[in-house]
Amino acid sequence: MRRLVVVGSVTGAPGVTTTVLAVAAAWPLEADGGVRPVAVEADTSGGDLMIRFGLPATPSLLDAAAAAGQPHPGSLLGAASELPFGVRAVVAVPGRGPCREAVRVLAGEAGRRVLHGDVPDRGTVLLDVGRIGQDVEPLLEAADQVVLVVRGGAEPLTHVATYGVEACAYAGRLTLAVVGPCPYTAEEIEKTLGVERVLFLPWDAKSVTEMNRPGQSGRRTTGFRPPPLMSAARKLARRLVEPQASGTRAADTDRAAAV
Repeated sequence: MRRLVVVGSVTGAPGVTTTVLAVAAAWPLEADGGVRPVAVEADTSGGDLMIRFGLPATPSLLDAAAAAGQPHPGSLLGAASELPFGVRAVVAVPGRGPCREAVRVLAGEAGRRVLHGDVPDRGTVLLDVGRIGQDVEPLLEAADQVVLVVRGGAEPLTHVATYGVEACAYAGRLTLAVVGPCPYTAEEIEKTLGVERVLFLPWDAKSVTEMNRPGQSGRRTTGFRPPPLMSAARKLARRLVEPQASGTRAADTDRAAAV
């Protein structure tokens, strides 16, 4: 069955979708037997990728939700589109109403079967749930890994603490991805919030702009001096593939990459 990774935030617009796309683009080729991950835009507030990349109205998240209603749940890949930079994604349609209903269906038992796939299915599903709410709580419970995306200031991090991140509830499944400049070290954040794993993602406007170009064919993630965002996203991807190795993170605690 597929690995399920839920990526979301407790505040608005810290860069969840960008993080998901960057991680999908930077996913290690050797992971999951070479099977590329699938990004799923499961945001109840509506989708952006369909408009951003000029994609047709179908396939979409609605098709994935419809598959969950079949006697034998269909394939998630049948609802996926190819984005210009080599990432496959199940995109949401614009509009809160249809997206919220589709997410509600996918969060149910039949929907989770579509996401996980059958026993022979391999790979990883990266679920972009946007701002976390009650609708996606069943997905959080079912996830193999959870990534909370937050900006790197005192106020956003306080929101995470107020949200009530309980280490026992996530049992080693949680990674906090801190976007942009941050005055605190990973150790300080881990100790204060009770989070086991913290990783910094740089605010890399150039990479974000290039990644969102409709004609962009790919993003370099390895080799000589890959873009900062792609380099950090690859570290996050490896952490999700091999979470037990996250204790060794000398490079991850280097905040120079985040400024």
